[in-house]
Amino acid sequence: MRLLRSATALAAGLVFATAPTASASVSAPVLVSGPSPYVGCAGSDAGQPGRDYLNGEAEPYVAVDPVSAKKMIGMFHQDRWSNGGAHGIAGAYSTSGGARWTEVTLPFSACAPGGLPYQRASDPWVSFGPDGTAYASALSFDGSDGRNAVSASVSRDGGATWTDTQAIVAFPNSQIGTDKNSTTADPVHAGVAYTVWDNLPSPTDQPDDRIHAAAYSGPAEFSKTTDGGKSWSAARTIIPTDNRQQTIGNIIVVDPGTDTLYDFTDLIVSPNTPKQGTRSNEFVAFVKSTDGGATWTAPQVIAPFDELGVIDPNTGQPLRTGDGLEQVAIDPSSGALYVVWENSTNFEKNVNQGSSSWDNQIVISVSRDGGSTWTTPSVVHSLASGLPVWTPMVAVGPHGTVAVSYYDNRELSSTNTTTLPTDYWVSTSTDGGATFGHEQHIAGPFDEMSAPVAGGFFLGDYEGLQATPSGFETFFVKTNCNLDPAAPNAPPSGNPACGPASSNVTPTPNTNPTDVFSAAISAP
Repeated sequence: MRLLRSATALAAGLVFATAPTASASVSAPVLVSGPSPYVGCAGSDAGQPGRDYLNGEAEPYVAVDPVSAKKMIGMFHQDRWSNGGAHGIAGAYSTSGGARWTEVTLPFSACAPGGLPYQRASDPWVSFGPDGTAYASALSFDGSDGRNAVSASVSRDGGATWTDTQAIVAFPNSQIGTDKNSTTADPVHAGVAYTVWDNLPSPTDQPDDRIHAAAYSGPAEFSKTTDGGKSWSAARTIIPTDNRQQTIGNIIVVDPGTDTLYDFTDLIVSPNTPKQGTRSNEFVAFVKSTDGGATWTAPQVIAPFDELGVIDPNTGQPLRTGDGLEQVAIDPSSGALYVVWENSTNFEKNVNQGSSSWDNQIVISVSRDGGSTWTTPSVVHSLASGLPVWTPMVAVGPHGTVAVSYYDNRELSSTNTTTLPTDYWVSTSTDGGATFGHEQHIAGPFDEMSAPVAGGFFLGDYEGLQATPSGFETFFVKTNCNLDPAAPNAPPSGNPACGPASSNVTPTPNTNPTDVFSAAISAP
């Protein structure tokens, strides 16, 4: 859910001992999600604004158990709403290294059995501790009255069941909103995990007032558990923000060699702030703590975001992507830090001259000295055609191999206005992120125009990518309108999952617009 911006991911910091593979490959995608377990919740939608897309999955995340890498947990939006969140968060667990998945419900909304008493949930995140305990968080909130919370839950059986569900913070209306939570289990200290998010105070409890308000902020907040998720510390601010400034996309990574915590964020500062008719001054930035989160440094800027978002170049229709959200990973052996984000080569031209453009690059910056210095952002992926590339994720796998996954629209012809061919890819680097010369196809082409619409065609503000002993596991969403690879620009026919996504308000033939898939990637 985003209250101010339309626009997060973490390598688990796992150390796996394994021999390097001779070549890289990607397994065939495995279907994770099935029919919505929350179909019965559609009857409670009356009185809530927006459209709900039944069987519309989005925004997945995944974690790999360091005790047994065959065990994995994934989470995702189930039945996405057009104006924020979903009926609930659904989950899936695997005991076969991602070859097979069992779907479960997560107790973050009232749609789930035994769930918290909120109408919707959003922004799922999950992380394994060194003892196999999994910590999950999400946003829980009401579509009708703005009540909202950052919620947490714990699984001690690999994701089959969830306990100790609770609100870390809760607010009675949208005068204070919460956004973009993430949770990181400490990779060394069992029972310890950290959750971060941004609070969004505004002058009134009316969300639309924030658009024109002269007063709001978005500080980064922090909470910690030291008893395996049975309780969480009182929230406190770790990045304060002044009036009309905010953070978003806070993510913690931990250096297991030094016990240093790094919180990365999109730092938005004056004079240009969101919803004021001008571009924002926003930066990839971080703070760090060397005492378990008790104290934090001042923010250090890495680079400007320079992001414009993504549109279909032929129709002007927007895509909702991971723009404005950095993704981060740490090499647990060396402590090297990797940050990726999407940006536009035409950013300055667009801002200064008003020309139409979009994000057409995935860039990376690296620090090998604990964040004291960072490399100049370099391009991981761009297309010679300049067509959109978006929503990068990053992870560090065996022997320091760096993987970055992303979507792009390379198959879109200049005359095609009936489909939006989209593919999912991964590029790997064996020289610490200096070069990315090995690209692999994961899925597609599929038609993005069949996705749920939530501020644009929506697959998620982030996807899932984590290290495994042999490489990486990717956890992603695509539409079920598969296009002919030989003719991706031809209008699809005969596939009931093609065409505009249906909703429980205005049904159309496309009643299963998206699904979650996983795939295994071997390290080169």
